Order: sequence, then C-alpha cells, then structure tokens
Amino acid sequence: MQLDTFDTKILNIIQKNCRVQAEEIAEQVGLSASAVQRRLKKLRTEGVIQTEIAVIDPKYVPNIMTFIAGLEIERDNYVALNLFKAWSAGRNDIQQVYYVTGQYDLIVVVTAVNAAEYDKFSQELMEKVPQIRRITTHVVIDAPKRSFYVPIRTMLEE
Repeated sequence: MQLDTFDTKILNIIQKNCRVQAEEIAEQVGLSASAVQRRLKKLRTEGVIQTEIAVIDPKYVPNIMTFIAGLEIERDNYVALNLFKAWSAGRNDIQQVYYVTGQYDLIVVVTAVNAAEYDKFSQELMEKVPQIRRITTHVVIDAPKRSFYVPIRTMLEE
C-alpha cells in the first residue's frame, strides 16, 4: 500500500493518541470525517496499523522489572534464529525483539517480577534454543522515554 500525504498525517496523529475521533482528525488534515474513517479502515485492513494498545505507566504496576538482553547466536545459524522467533512470539514477558548488527544478534526486552524469574526465563530460553551462545543482560533502572512512535514524513516535507 502506498501512503499519501493524508495517510501520513492521519498516522502521525493517531500514533500519539489512537482514541482521537475521526471528526477531530478530519479538521486537522482537511478531509471529511467519513473519508478519515474509510482511510483508517483501509490502513487497518492493509496491516499498516498493526494494533492499537494502551501504554501503561510502570509506576502503577508494582514489582515489575525490565531487562534488556543481548543474545549471541552461534555463527550464522538461521535455524536458531527462526526457533527463537517462534518461541518468543507467544510470550507475554517478551516485549520487544530486534534482530541487529554488531556485538549481539538479537536485542530482547523482557519483563519479570524479579531477577529469579528472569533467570528462569534465561534457563528456559537456553533449553529451547541451545544455539544461543551467550546472554548479556542489562537491568533497566529508569525509562525516561518509552515510545513506539514512528515519525512519518509527508511528501511535502521531503
């Protein structure tokens, strides 16, 4: 799907607040509310908008720790990579996974109640994907910014 200027404007608005009414979006982008609704429906159907979620402030969820793990996989092992992707897909404790270049092959953001629970997670990971050579873990002390916002430039801005 090719995004036009109206689509990018709509996406930039709803990324900040997906509960904005079509009428308000319409005023901001210069379309009718029904045109905005049709575009939003198409963006969802085409998979441009993957999901709409509530972002919870961690201070209201006691006893949750965040861990950032760098995973090293045995050299060029795409079987292990696919095993990990399949294993991680259904896990709620894994918030994000990035396949990256550099020292690690994967960066994984994991939540757990405490270090013991994270250690249990690590053990299970090593059992399910034995080709993972090393896990380097960082404990998050504070997250001054958390966002999934993707800045989308309109054609006029390019």
